[in-house]
Amino acid sequence: MRVQGKDYRTIWMIGSKVCMINQHLLPYRFEIHESLTFTETVRAIRVMLVRGAGAIGAAAGFAMAQACLEAPFTGYEAFITGARKTIEASRPTARDLFAAVEKVFRAGLSSPGEAVSAAQAIADKNASDGRLIGENGQQLIHHGCRIQTHCNAGWLGLVDYGSALSPVYMAHRSGKRLHVWINETRPRNQGARLTAWELQQENIPCTVIADNAAAYLMSRGETDLVIVGADRIALNGDVANKIGTLSLAIAAREFRIPFYVAAPTSTIDTTITDGRGIVIEERDPGEVLFLQGLLKHTGTMAEVSVGMPGMNARNPAFDVTPSGLITGIITEKGIITPDREAILTLCQWHNGNSEFH
Repeated sequence: MRVQGKDYRTIWMIGSKVCMINQHLLPYRFEIHESLTFTETVRAIRVMLVRGAGAIGAAAGFAMAQACLEAPFTGYEAFITGARKTIEASRPTARDLFAAVEKVFRAGLSSPGEAVSAAQAIADKNASDGRLIGENGQQLIHHGCRIQTHCNAGWLGLVDYGSALSPVYMAHRSGKRLHVWINETRPRNQGARLTAWELQQENIPCTVIADNAAAYLMSRGETDLVIVGADRIALNGDVANKIGTLSLAIAAREFRIPFYVAAPTSTIDTTITDGRGIVIEERDPGEVLFLQGLLKHTGTMAEVSVGMPGMNARNPAFDVTPSGLITGIITEKGIITPDREAILTLCQWHNGNSEFH
């Protein structure tokens, strides 16, 4: 994607260094963060300096490759095994993280060079999948379409192109007139900050709304289509995505609005029967009680309290939307119904392992 006249990916690796767009600073400043060690990359994943299922997967793959490069000759396998556990503990919900770590770890058992090649291949495929999701999904968008989305599932959430926003980009570039309603997405406001920034870079008409205004706009006939991303998809089509997605799906069903999930097949976890098996990450309550933003009068970034001082808060980062509320899943291989048969047909099994090709 192009930013300030230059093409970027969300994350990439140069030598043993991992570079990524610093999502903490957007939309106020555009800066590239550099992680020199695998532990620095793990921290970037944990604190959500890089976020979004596909980007997390790429970051985790690069972190595993860094660990292989850092490992001593004596005790090499023990070192990378320990590193693998550290990386996998950084974010528990996103399927792409675990799939990437597994693949790069296996390659790293042969050599650090093989690990680096495997990590780069994961990033390249994620970018390619994002493009194909856009090509497949744009057929759902008609002239004058008003699309509602949640969180950030644009190119910042993948290595490039994005998932939920990729069809929007493709439709816009093909000349279709459209408008995007952007849910602010509390508590971290990834919609208001990141999705809005991305869409403005592309000159796509958009408006930020409070999360609890979503159903109201639907009730007034001002939303034609909902597209969201996913962090993990169970075998039966249940989907874990950013907290608030379930409420959006329920409202869409009530007002008979198509509700689509966009995700690469790497997000599907065939080892989990249904959404009850998906681990939901509980994050720091401070993310609910405090907000980071730009002070209006000084133009400096600051964190401000938005809650009662000393009050407790709970911060589940994701919820699970049952497959029955989902119209379809947009993948790089096409649009499928969210059910076990369609998902198994989509998946190609290789050597007894659930890998996608």
